[in-house]
Amino acid sequence: MSIESDIVHRLLEGDKRTIARLISQVENDGQEALDALVNLYPHTGNAHIVGVTGAPGTGKSTLVNELAKAYRAANVTVGIVAVDPTSPFSGGAILGDRIRMRDLAGDPGVFIRSMASRGNLGGLARATADVVKVLDAAGYQVVLVETVGAGQSEVEIARTAHTTLVVEAPGLGDDVQAIKAGVLEIADILVVNKADRDGAEHTVRALQMMLDLGTNSSTDHHGQLMRTSGTQGAAVYDQGWRPPICSTVAIRSQGITELMQAIADHRRFLEESGTWAERERVRATAELDRLLRDHLVQQVLMRIGPDAVDQAVEKIIARQVDAHAAVVTLLADAGLT
Repeated sequence: MSIESDIVHRLLEGDKRTIARLISQVENDGQEALDALVNLYPHTGNAHIVGVTGAPGTGKSTLVNELAKAYRAANVTVGIVAVDPTSPFSGGAILGDRIRMRDLAGDPGVFIRSMASRGNLGGLARATADVVKVLDAAGYQVVLVETVGAGQSEVEIARTAHTTLVVEAPGLGDDVQAIKAGVLEIADILVVNKADRDGAEHTVRALQMMLDLGTNSSTDHHGQLMRTSGTQGAAVYDQGWRPPICSTVAIRSQGITELMQAIADHRRFLEESGTWAERERVRATAELDRLLRDHLVQQVLMRIGPDAVDQAVEKIIARQVDAHAAVVTLLADAGLT
């Protein structure tokens, strides 16, 4: 048995050490990981991928922790991918979700991986989709993906998850911030966490009003699926699903059972309506689009050469050319126009 086949075999058996090693290689773009992913891909497609997003301070990590515990009580295996922001100055990340999820430590049915976003926009790390595939192939039935929690950039999770939870909390400012952040549109389930705080009922009513406005509008955009078409984003709307609003107090494990039921209801809706297959198509389209962009950019830069790029940068700094003109010149000199 080759080393590559041995890795795949041990991962399909659920060996945690192999899973951790392969995920590290995936994050580092290792060739061994890419080869393993090719062989693992036919074994994916079974996990229910649940995205958890929302502004900082809403209690996403505690909610994920309690959801995982509840799934384990129901004998469901859980993979957790928690994406933490990377410092633009030091390049480091705290990766503190493992500390907050220490209740799950030692559970053989749970695998937790914290990832640094490494400056990637959209609330996810660049390798998140591949890490989810590894956990899917390893047999985890539910994969919870917690985003950075940066507000407006969080919509990328809608192209990765089957079910997206948008977490709100009372007392975090203007209720219309949710609309401004642009994340309500990707919510399949709305969660008002910390519902024991003053103002929780007001937050629920505000979200209800926003959903009503969305339902009465011609676009009916709330809770609908985001997809990419080629290089441009376009919306594809799920018909017949209205995002429920679940109130939780995650730190006390309140409302978690009801939230699990809402997630199960959404999965059933996706399967019965045929939307599950459509979301798989959206995920595949988004991933192919991203990989094509990455590979094409790498090939173009290799053909242009670092010296030519450095010279163009100097001309831009000296105000001799602007960036648009510099790009045209670089591509022309490399024979790419």
